[in-house]
Amino acid sequence: MSTPVGVIDYGAGNLRNVLNALKTIGVTGKLVRTPGDFDGVEQLIFPGVGAFGDCVKTLDRQGLREPLTEWLAADRPFFGICIGYQVLFEESEENPGVDGLGHFKGRVCRFPSSDMKVPHMGWNTVTPKNPADPVWTGLPREPHLYFVHSYFPIPEDPSIVAATGSYGVEFAAAVRQGAIFASQFHPERSQSAGLRILRNFLTA
Repeated sequence: MSTPVGVIDYGAGNLRNVLNALKTIGVTGKLVRTPGDFDGVEQLIFPGVGAFGDCVKTLDRQGLREPLTEWLAADRPFFGICIGYQVLFEESEENPGVDGLGHFKGRVCRFPSSDMKVPHMGWNTVTPKNPADPVWTGLPREPHLYFVHSYFPIPEDPSIVAATGSYGVEFAAAVRQGAIFASQFHPERSQSAGLRILRNFLTA
């Protein structure tokens, strides 16, 4: 791949693991910290850990909201991971009153009270809605992937759900619309299955 893949750096993402995963599959990552860093980037990964509100406020402070919303509106290749998935929606129960990027309608909710331990942490199967999507090429019918989260998006439009997972309740483990794919699981921490998903996405 001749051009580097942009990796959003808002100060709290799982950057080293993502950059190492890209290196493993033969891809160069370029950190994107300012609007000018989007220049020369054709594909974008938004990794994330931490709180929804802190993430969004940092994006605003760095001037990244506008170029991100323009990128998404233009349906350019984008892979959001964990918080990078959640901020695509309008709001989150985690930080009421904080506006997400709002590319997708819906809100991010906490796992309901149950006997299940929260956060949901560890390996879990996901069920692709469209196994023919190239992102799932070469993977088992229900791949095992790694999760660390207490919240998950509930899209208003069920047609964008690309995969579901189950942890006390069924939840949207990933969404897909055009060139935009985003997941609650961490491909960079999901060993060979996660690397395959990243490679599939970046080379499709």
